Amino acid sequence: MSASQNTAPQIIVGVDGSAPSVAALGWAVRQAELDGSTIDAVIAWEYPLAASGFGWAPNMAFDDASYCELATKTLNAAIGDVNPPPQVAVNQVVIEGNPAKVLLSAARDADLLVVGHRGHGAFVDSLIGSVSVRCLHHATCPIVVVRTPKHDS
Repeated sequence: MSASQNTAPQIIVGVDGSAPSVAALGWAVRQAELDGSTIDAVIAWEYPLAASGFGWAPNMAFDDASYCELATKTLNAAIGDVNPPPQVAVNQVVIEGNPAKVLLSAARDADLLVVGHRGHGAFVDSLIGSVSVRCLHHATCPIVVVRTPKHDS
């Protein structure tokens, strides 16, 4: 972690409410317990796109507050699922924007970026993109991608 700083190391964690992102948050909490890091749990939201007569446009069915509120509830639920111990500081960050861009920006001066692996598979990821892949290619700090365990059916 950063030796030139006298502050606690900083971990940025991407959270979207999915099982892989909750696993990433849990991993970050365990790491923070070991090294005294502070955690910024970051969730980003965007307006969903809807087809219109003029192409794709933002779906304005809800106002900004509704999307922000939903993102905040999702982040609160993820933190509740992980239940970090009191000695681990978890700051909640809710930002409008593209998730990969938001995480890369937040992690610019961080000591570590942690994201979950979505697990769509290579073909779907190549079509829709992957936040974890974009972060792997563009992060300016070390990055950990957390996979959820595969369960036998």
